[in-house]
Amino acid sequence: MDWQKPAYIGGIVVLSLILLFEWTQFQDNKALATAEDNSSLISTIDTPENNVSSSSNNATIPVAPAANEASDIPNPINNNEAQTDSPIIAAATEDNRGDLVRVKTSTLDIVINRNGGDIVRAILPKHKVTLNGEEGFTILDQTLATTYIAQSGLVGVNGTDTQSGRPLFKSASSSYELNEGNESLNVDLTIDQNGVNITKRFTFFAGKNDIKISYLIDNQSSATWKANLYGQIKRDSHEPRAAADSGVGVSPFYGAATTTDEDKYLKLTFGDLEDLEKPGEKNIDFSIKGGWVSMVQHYFTGAWIPDQESTNRFFLKKLKNQDMYLMGFISPETIVEAGSKGEISAQFYVGPKNIDDLADLAENLDLTIDFGFLWWIGEPIFHLLDFLHSYLGNWGWSIIVLTIIIKAIFFYPSAMSYRSMAKMRKLSPKMKELKERIGDDKQKMSQEMMKLYKKEKVNPMGGCLPILIQMPVFIALYWVLIESVELRHAPFALWITDLSVMDPYFIFPLIMGATMFIQQQLNPTPPDPMQAKIMKWMPVGFTLLFLWFPVGLVIYWVTNNTLSIIQQYIITKRIEAEN
Repeated sequence: MDWQKPAYIGGIVVLSLILLFEWTQFQDNKALATAEDNSSLISTIDTPENNVSSSSNNATIPVAPAANEASDIPNPINNNEAQTDSPIIAAATEDNRGDLVRVKTSTLDIVINRNGGDIVRAILPKHKVTLNGEEGFTILDQTLATTYIAQSGLVGVNGTDTQSGRPLFKSASSSYELNEGNESLNVDLTIDQNGVNITKRFTFFAGKNDIKISYLIDNQSSATWKANLYGQIKRDSHEPRAAADSGVGVSPFYGAATTTDEDKYLKLTFGDLEDLEKPGEKNIDFSIKGGWVSMVQHYFTGAWIPDQESTNRFFLKKLKNQDMYLMGFISPETIVEAGSKGEISAQFYVGPKNIDDLADLAENLDLTIDFGFLWWIGEPIFHLLDFLHSYLGNWGWSIIVLTIIIKAIFFYPSAMSYRSMAKMRKLSPKMKELKERIGDDKQKMSQEMMKLYKKEKVNPMGGCLPILIQMPVFIALYWVLIESVELRHAPFALWITDLSVMDPYFIFPLIMGATMFIQQQLNPTPPDPMQAKIMKWMPVGFTLLFLWFPVGLVIYWVTNNTLSIIQQYIITKRIEAEN
């Protein structure tokens, strides 16, 4: 019977959606369970209510220390040369590897290892792991399974960090907190290096994700003190947890990035860095005024920004025979004469890829928000979207209004396209007649079609060219919606509580498919039967594809298709009404 085939197809579609929903739930639960297993390797440190607490260490984090890893420590002259040890200071031992300091602000929850003064954990309290969860997103961490930490120190003639080990600092407390009302907080780690008092100071700022790391040198010795500041990100190749936030099929770049004189934004995957180990390949090692180096992932980044007025040396490499990568910088040598004081500093940013914050820190650092090769279109689109949000207060409505604005800009090119398609649609009966009269003679059919187009003054390419003009904007907008951390966990309305993930009930993708089907009915039917069948199933294919896309992007397509249907319907009816 005629109803059986549609019923079977409908049943298959419903069953597929149910299975897809269950599989998505399974994947989410699996990812959450894996994250919980990793986090269970780390104990928590109780943070007191006071700004500075007692210095007792009742709880520790079982992190693997960075001590005695000779290949970790860069050399200010050449990364491949051995470094001479500086005068002996307190070295790390098995007994003090868990000597930790915890610092809390409104935007950061940081753990610093006194052994070396490295940041071994960074949690972002304002960015939750799950929409309704209470746990902040962990970006930097060092567990038994993964490593992603920020190291810094002094190398050179009187450097504290040598091939023999890292310095063991002292601190006044094991816990610090930047209280509301205070603009900044200094956390000091100190050592005595043969009459030279060295303070490694971490300065945290209220409401910000950048940390200033300074070395204060008080040279009370009788000799000149010389050293270079270095900062580096040490990371293995594990895939960042945030990569799954936007659904299956969306894979924003994650890997190392930096800026050079030749490339404003140089991206390097872990595979690219691994290739540097091959014979004949050299590690990436260059000097530039200012500069930065970062580890980029979806929505978040960690970046070292040295003094922008000095010429700094940058390096990116893979440690030999290890799944471990280093990306960092070395500042010029600092000289502190006997009896005088000096200071060396750099900044470390760890947090969301906020375009304004990154642009303020260093030139081209905002390019880590990867809007793709059309970034020069994507960036203005984002600023317009952000401007709309400042008035509307809802990212979903901002996307809709942005779509209307873009549609208005391309109103006339779209109208040209729809007029051409309407004329083609009007010629469909004559095309069908030609097909029946000529049969399978493709060459003659093509000739007769061209004669018909010329007679009726129809350009068959008129429907394509205006659409091609708009494609760069559509592609740029796609990456804006994918890359904008502002849309992560941003609600819209009703069941849409997070614009950055797929629609939990697949309602918007189905609406999008319906709008595509309606729009297809307004288009001319292709004369080729095979092409006609392909076009007929395109809405189904796109619906299945969009099931995986972030709902914010699907809302854009639904809005765009709806506006296109209205415009195309009006134009088509006008053309059909003409004699």
